[in-house]
Amino acid sequence: MLFPTQPRIYDGSRFVRWITLVLLAIVVFRSVIHLVAPATAAELIAGVDIYAGDGNNVVAMFSQWGAVQLILVMVLLLLFFIYPGLTPLVLLFLAMDAPLRFIAGQIAPLVTVREPPGQVLNWPYFFFVLVVLALSLRKHRPAALPAE
Repeated sequence: MLFPTQPRIYDGSRFVRWITLVLLAIVVFRSVIHLVAPATAAELIAGVDIYAGDGNNVVAMFSQWGAVQLILVMVLLLLFFIYPGLTPLVLLFLAMDAPLRFIAGQIAPLVTVREPPGQVLNWPYFFFVLVVLALSLRKHRPAALPAE
């Protein structure tokens, strides 16, 4: 069901579609914050010490990544709205965020002044999205009509 033959049709639960829309809205919000907040909210939200070494580079990095996140979530939003049948694929991409950020953090750990929300919420988010993904792969069966 990740690549349905009729991508404009989603046979799954409407509940899953609503949860996916909320998850996409969170990504939009997060992206816009990093894109437009003073100092990209690198220190305010993520706790990154932007004054260690060349802080301007960290600020520029967060700003640019906010722009990239916004572009990527626009693609996911287009898939979500234009091809409802691709909802499981959108959820798969959302689920990949947490493990890939974890791997990136292992490769290049950040020095922070406090634990960023993404670090605290990374794995709960991942497992929640996996559950929603599993639900999205089930066919929605409307309640049976009462016998006449």
